[in-house]
Amino acid sequence: MVKKLIIAIGGSSDPNPNSTAIEKTRKFAERLADYKDEVILVSGGNGGLMKVACETFVKRGGITVGIIPLEDEMIDEDHPRYSPYNIIRICSGVTYQMRSIPIARSCQAMVILGGGAGTMIEAFLAYLYRKPLIILTGTGYPSDKLRDLCEDGYLDHRRIVKAYFTEDAAEAADLAYKLAKAMF
Repeated sequence: MVKKLIIAIGGSSDPNPNSTAIEKTRKFAERLADYKDEVILVSGGNGGLMKVACETFVKRGGITVGIIPLEDEMIDEDHPRYSPYNIIRICSGVTYQMRSIPIARSCQAMVILGGGAGTMIEAFLAYLYRKPLIILTGTGYPSDKLRDLCEDGYLDHRRIVKAYFTEDAAEAADLAYKLAKAMF
């Protein structure tokens, strides 16, 4: 049996994400697609940067899983958060915040593509669950400032798992693949 690596992304679900973050997200997903035979990309299922990443990954032959929050389970294709690029849709039955827990617990690596409080919560969950954490910086979102909280790459004094910061989206994808593979 061939096991697949699960690489999760956290990112803004804003209907109109900023252009810098969109460009970085596309570059990340393009590079991650180089590993499409070994990787499944998991997101919170919403629009915004998650939709951009999943579209790019799917168009290059990758498989995506969207963990859909309760609030979005019944939205239709015209809704700005709807994403047709979730190859597999899992209706979680739980709120936005709660759906982040199985995403963080199930992945072998988490990549933060840029976002606000919800995205940063996903970063902290990955940290607490000892998941390799890669944070894309220079996105123009508050998550860029997570580096300021760190001492030697750790989000708190417990030094649970080191967070890696990079402005280079392709490097973030390569690092996520390498660290996820090391988890197996």
